[in-house]
Amino acid sequence: MIPKLANRFDFIRLMLASGVFVYHGVAIGAATPFGEAELALATLAEMSIQGFFIVSGLLVAGSLDRASGLADYTGKRIRRLYPAYAAVILVPALVSLLLTWDIGGVASYLSANLVFLNFLSPELPGLFQDNRFAAVNGALWTLKIEVMFYIALPVILLVLNRMKSLWWIGVLALYLGGEAWAHFIPQILGEPYGAEIGRQLPGQMAYFAMGIALWKASPGIQRRWSAMAVCGTALLGATFLHPVLEPLRAFALAAVIGAVAWAPGPKFNVARFGDVSYGLYITHFPILQALAAAGLATSLGLAGFLALATALTLAASLALWHLVEKPALRPSSHYRRVAAET
Repeated sequence: MIPKLANRFDFIRLMLASGVFVYHGVAIGAATPFGEAELALATLAEMSIQGFFIVSGLLVAGSLDRASGLADYTGKRIRRLYPAYAAVILVPALVSLLLTWDIGGVASYLSANLVFLNFLSPELPGLFQDNRFAAVNGALWTLKIEVMFYIALPVILLVLNRMKSLWWIGVLALYLGGEAWAHFIPQILGEPYGAEIGRQLPGQMAYFAMGIALWKASPGIQRRWSAMAVCGTALLGATFLHPVLEPLRAFALAAVIGAVAWAPGPKFNVARFGDVSYGLYITHFPILQALAAAGLATSLGLAGFLALATALTLAASLALWHLVEKPALRPSSHYRRVAAET
């Protein structure tokens, strides 16, 4: 078992969720779609999601390593992910039903979204039909990728562990396989589905693989944070300069995340009053959509719109943590213990 190390992964998760929130806030609230700010923030949001997959690979591999068995691991994953997820599906569905009484439309939404198939029914009757985006929660597409990774991880680690001295060759194969899928599937399938299928699992596997690699190597590399910071930042910048270097982005981003996590200094207990990073990620989109539908993006201006959305999203995230997420977790859960620290 690999020992747990002091780190800033809770802080990193919150920053990554914030990056996605800001992008969606600008995209939904901006008066001019596809402006320079939106396009720049789209890159930030993409990297934030990729960073989420890296952190998830590391934390969930550690969770599986510490679990007493497959049932224990599965139970922890369900308690951490599903209760809050179900809540953000059910609340807007109830609002839609009360507004329209369209039982068929609401049932279609629930049957698809409650099993992570958001793409089959992303909209609800009576909600956000006149917005730039009609989807109720455009941030949830990553959750099915997370779930697929959770399911695959026990098999992945079983195979890697049986490879023994070839463990790192196996991780490299995962990385290369993910990059090959992401690159070639869009070319093979073409429009309209190629790009969408290419970014699903295993197209994101390089990022999860780098998370697993960070978990495995963490005892030996935590003191090398400065080298990781310099090399990772330089390589990450280079991946944006030429397309041929883009497949190295997962490696570079993992190095930067590891450097931030293990560098000396304060650890920033951002979860002291509640671990809101997951809640922020899954609640912000419908809140932004509701404010835009109410015309507040126009009347308040973008800055006022984002400020109000930030306050409401933080409030919703804290409520979700205290009312849904925290009660669903075991008392021994890392997330409950961190939130209880003063």
